[in-house]
Amino acid sequence: MNHDSYEAAYIRQVLDDVKTIAIVGASANESRPSFFVTKYLIDKGYQVFPLNPGIAGQEICGRKVYASLSEVPEPIDMVDIFRNSAAAAGLVDEALALTPLPKVIWMQLTVRHDEAAEKAEAAGVRVVMNRCPKIEYGKLSGEWGWVGGNSGVISSKKQSLHGSGKMQSLGIVKR
Repeated sequence: MNHDSYEAAYIRQVLDDVKTIAIVGASANESRPSFFVTKYLIDKGYQVFPLNPGIAGQEICGRKVYASLSEVPEPIDMVDIFRNSAAAAGLVDEALALTPLPKVIWMQLTVRHDEAAEKAEAAGVRVVMNRCPKIEYGKLSGEWGWVGGNSGVISSKKQSLHGSGKMQSLGIVKR
């Protein structure tokens, strides 16, 4: 797979297919990107498990924080890596030791490890690198345009709203 460019359909399929997301490197600091990505994904209906060994047992956005992927009490569909590229290989190995395997390894903006990606893909796990699921969701849902961003997606389809707060979605409702 070419990890320099992703088709919108590939990203949409990834975001449609996952229900549970482990965010490795989640922060309780409200000014950190990992905090607002955690909050955003929860608000979109994903079951999010924050991971940070330094604050394990505490809560972020009302969710218990775990020290490692192996401690998460449910199968994980997507591992979102908010750590540097050097840490990605070890985290991919940890993810590939899970049963069942996650469907997706997602490496955040500036995070890329081609060898780890090849290893995950060889095991049947989809990979996204150097992207943010919050930004990609926003592009696909039309939210990105609200702040003047170019989503790169042209559609005449009216976006759907869900939830009591009437949140814009990708056309899917997580339950």
